Amino acid sequence: MKKLVLAAALTAAASTAYAGSMADPVIEAPVIVEEAAGSSAGGIIIPLLVLAAIVAVAAD
Repeated sequence: MKKLVLAAALTAAASTAYAGSMADPVIEAPVIVEEAAGSSAGGIIIPLLVLAAIVAVAAD
């Protein structure tokens, strides 16, 4: 009976020793969202076209 209790105690102690994993935890990289930047020339073209249209109308 003593051997059975000793075997049960050793089995319980051994099972808790291997409860965790030895592998490194997997950590996912954070997601980085970048805003799409428009071209700087796009902001200049429209005012130049409007100015050209005004000059064309004024020239007539």
